[in-house]
Amino acid sequence: MDRVKFTQMKDGTAEDYAFLTAHEVAYTKGTADRLLNALVDLDEGLSGYQITRLGHSLQSATRAERDGADIDWIVSALLHDIGDIYAPYNHDEYAATILRPFVREQCSWCVQTHGDFQMIYYGHHVGADPHKRDRHAGHIYFDDCVTFCERWDQSSFDPAYDTLPLDHFRPMVHEVFARTPYDPEVIRPGAREPLTA
Repeated sequence: MDRVKFTQMKDGTAEDYAFLTAHEVAYTKGTADRLLNALVDLDEGLSGYQITRLGHSLQSATRAERDGADIDWIVSALLHDIGDIYAPYNHDEYAATILRPFVREQCSWCVQTHGDFQMIYYGHHVGADPHKRDRHAGHIYFDDCVTFCERWDQSSFDPAYDTLPLDHFRPMVHEVFARTPYDPEVIRPGAREPLTA
């Protein structure tokens, strides 16, 4: 079988769905490579900064690694703006959705909300609420997102910084996206790991 027989999902057979499941599982094995290619596409995205969006992503991950962060934090920092091209109005939620099955909840939550937290730096310049992060006050990961934004995101637009290349992070992305999706031993709701050593 090289394709299903049905034209409406309700008409599919067990054989059709067994074929699709095997086909889709095989396809998921290429997720890491597709994400790495999408990172490269960030160079074609929003311009105007002193470095490209790919450069910003690499610099964020480099800073995370040099701070002694674990692999979940490093890959999350690398991919935190992956949605810039396809979801410019909710890029943070887009990135978090990609990461959520494969990293600790702490990391995906910070990626999901970093847009609100970043407003502290520029909201007053663009007519937005610079204290948008306050809506998350009291959340277990609030301070983690403050640190994520301060140390790795808002500071990573420096063309003079010694940023590591994408190939350095490639094995980490492959490792994270080879995990079993939603593994409770990985997701660990409520668990907190330090951002810095």
